[in-house]
Amino acid sequence: MDPTVADCPSWLATLLHQASGTVPFRQFMDWALHHPEHGYYGSGRVQIGPQGDFATSPSLGPDFATLLGRQLIDLLRTLPDQTGRLSLVEVGPGEGDLAADLQAVLARHAPDLIERCELVLVERSACLRQRQQHRLEGIGGCPVRWCAIEELQAAPVQGVVLAHELLDAFPVDRLVLHQGELQLQGVRLQQQNQLDWTALAIPAPLQKELESSGIVLPPPGSDDGWTTEWHSTLRPWLESLASSVTDGALLVIDYALEASRYYTARRSEGTLMAYCKGIAGLNPLVHAGEQDLTAHLCIETLTQAAAHYGWQLQDQRRQGEALLALGLASDLHALQQLPATELAQALKRRETLLRLVDPAALGDFHWLLYSRGAGADRLSLATGPDNAGSRPG
Repeated sequence: MDPTVADCPSWLATLLHQASGTVPFRQFMDWALHHPEHGYYGSGRVQIGPQGDFATSPSLGPDFATLLGRQLIDLLRTLPDQTGRLSLVEVGPGEGDLAADLQAVLARHAPDLIERCELVLVERSACLRQRQQHRLEGIGGCPVRWCAIEELQAAPVQGVVLAHELLDAFPVDRLVLHQGELQLQGVRLQQQNQLDWTALAIPAPLQKELESSGIVLPPPGSDDGWTTEWHSTLRPWLESLASSVTDGALLVIDYALEASRYYTARRSEGTLMAYCKGIAGLNPLVHAGEQDLTAHLCIETLTQAAAHYGWQLQDQRRQGEALLALGLASDLHALQQLPATELAQALKRRETLLRLVDPAALGDFHWLLYSRGAGADRLSLATGPDNAGSRPG
């Protein structure tokens, strides 16, 4: 991690002064991303797409939604109660591209679900919510509504919850090995309104969580300065989600690592990354509120937290494997049948499809399927094109 101090914007300096000048990194990350007026997401400053700060699978075109939609339709049709209202809930819908494309997929391949399915978008940023509403304006399909997670808790639903590239932007605690002792990494305000790192004592609740995880921290062989992330904010989110869904599935699609790869002495700077204008950097303190901050998930700690609130892991695989099982190879083959007049479009779509499964890029995402309630053990990811329930033909 770059030790260089960073200039602190006035809005953040005010918050830090109110907090006596020092906060855990988790609080800094929450402000930098989700402050309603100045945060990267909260203010709507985020720009998603090939020409933006970073690209997501849906921002590359509708092919990802076509493949993912086959899986979502299969999950919705596998839920035990097929008489009542079903909900497809996307938490953190970004620009609304995936939601818009999924409407088209449902209309094309599952018209029977359109009649009894609703699309529920959970978005905490007012600015992003407006962009999503504009993106979905005039698009037909199942009814769409926006709501807060508290509204879902008040009126729980049955269905599928999608968390696509969401959890990696949850604020994380950072742990640092300082003079042989594991401590909490903090951010402090210095003179001349500059930000710098500092070490803090680990609070008792977090220490208890670390000890009960079964993960050895720091791992043997770690040098002084070894740093990693801990996803302490996942538990309250999973708890609120558990009280929002009576029966159904949670599909998490994100960068994730096994604990054996996450918490090693060799990974001495953790997974925290900053993204701005298509460039990935290593100093998360600079340009607070103007760049994205992300940290990979740990599969084991996510699964432990999920199980605590009744979400059981049913299936998992990398995105490349998941999309191939949903018929990506057939889609690639179909591009060869397009007329010569559509060659440019075919080449563009081919590039997108290959990028989705490239293990050095988006193909390294993990798909993690959790379920709870009645019929939970019947839900799974597709194992091949013939098992993708919504695959046309």
